[in-house]
Amino acid sequence: MTKPARPRNAEATRAAILAAARYCFSRESYDQVGVRDIAVKAGVDAALVCRYFGSKEELFAQLLLRPDKPLDVIEAGRDGLSVRVAEMVVSKDGDQEAVEDLLIMLRSASSRTAATLVRDAMVQRFDEPISQLLDGESPQLRARMMGSVIIGLIVSKIIRGSWDIEAPGQAAFQKRIEDLVRLSIKEF
Repeated sequence: MTKPARPRNAEATRAAILAAARYCFSRESYDQVGVRDIAVKAGVDAALVCRYFGSKEELFAQLLLRPDKPLDVIEAGRDGLSVRVAEMVVSKDGDQEAVEDLLIMLRSASSRTAATLVRDAMVQRFDEPISQLLDGESPQLRARMMGSVIIGLIVSKIIRGSWDIEAPGQAAFQKRIEDLVRLSIKEF
């Protein structure tokens, strides 16, 4: 008895490949993940990965740039920026996709091939949109400083777990993070 053919749906296949790539790259570095690994996880032939994305490098770049998902902190606008970052950091759940994006970048930053893609994605997805929200001198540098603060807070949360702050102190802790974010983007 033959297995029924999977319905052909380009959008679903593309989404399955991207989801498989997110899974693989969030657990292993760029250099350790192969197109076949992604294809197996997606349930497709490896040739389809290249057909839809061209190469592993192009798939990785597409995965990092995430045109379908702008960062929540940017959508909050300049006035809500520090509040949104603090909420994300303090929350027990946080933004799991943002954490996964960061893990993908961190795991692959040392790869000769992926390092440039990681840097470019950080600039395009974070530094440029945040710098456009900032007035005054050196907006790109201040956006990068803010990104460094956020990365540090998220990495600490990944390594050490949630902040585990009791309710009475949580508001004060969140305010402290808001102040830290505001300070990181303040004009020199």
